[in-house]
Amino acid sequence: MTVLVTGAAGFIGMHVCEVLLDRGERVCGIDNLNDYYDPALKQARLKRLQGRNGFVFKKVDIGDQAALGRALEDFGDIDRIVHLAAQAGVRYSLVNPHAYVHTNVLGHLNILEYARHRAGMRHLVYASSSSVYGGNEKLPFSVEDRVDNPVSLYAATKKSDELMSYAYAHLYSIPMTGLRFFTVYGPWGRPDMSAYIFAEKIMSGKPIPVFNNGDMQRDFTYIDDIVAGVIASLDNPPERSDEEVPHRVYNLGNNKPEPLLDMIHALENALGRKAEIDFKPMQPGDVKATYADIDASRRDLGFEPKTSIEEGLQKFADWYKAYSGT
Repeated sequence: MTVLVTGAAGFIGMHVCEVLLDRGERVCGIDNLNDYYDPALKQARLKRLQGRNGFVFKKVDIGDQAALGRALEDFGDIDRIVHLAAQAGVRYSLVNPHAYVHTNVLGHLNILEYARHRAGMRHLVYASSSSVYGGNEKLPFSVEDRVDNPVSLYAATKKSDELMSYAYAHLYSIPMTGLRFFTVYGPWGRPDMSAYIFAEKIMSGKPIPVFNNGDMQRDFTYIDDIVAGVIASLDNPPERSDEEVPHRVYNLGNNKPEPLLDMIHALENALGRKAEIDFKPMQPGDVKATYADIDASRRDLGFEPKTSIEEGLQKFADWYKAYSGT
């Protein structure tokens, strides 16, 4: 049988594909390879997958239902989906809101419809985000918390994904799991994320933008830990029963918020360069702190993040210097 991975040329998607292929799975990867950030990085990730036994790639926009159907019509044995394709980024949602509805709402609906019409669909795992917690001030963030007050359109689309998935799980008894990712970083990471932005500017001698005058905390989570949680989730679908809807939501985070200035110091050490800091006010749609309560994912999935911020940033820095040639 085959696992469909959407966003296969993305940061998390590439790593998930690698682990699935390493354990002998057949993987159909799809991605639209858009230019939200440099497509060369997406192509470089994809190059690591193409040619591997069991991997097939299709370029397709999940927001185009007809194109999605055509791309997948030859894959009649897909029985699980890891749906990671999304328009990411909080700040960009202020600039191009339609991209978020097209991919994160319409695209998510198209994946749900595909799963609905696939006989024998065993599990659909999809990416949500810690952004759904919005302006919640209670820390750590628990999956039991209400998430009715998004502070960005990006967060609103991710909450919409959770609601649509619950409805489809209820209506069609398809096991589904939403994963709220907390600030993922590591080798092959996204250029719009803080670790990459800071590394690029530090290595080029430019000041790094630090919002809310540095008074921020993030639950930075290393990519290998995130992927371990994704795979554990994929292998443990919610059970179908008459009493419960087969839909679950979990936090995947490091369970340890890091002050942003401490993270910058660790990155300086990893890169061997000092940062010039440009303090800025809080940005619209941003939040002061994120902190994952992982009791549920630890209990149900055996999720246990193992990578310290110092270890993870050293691995990221080594990759970044090799990839960028700096």
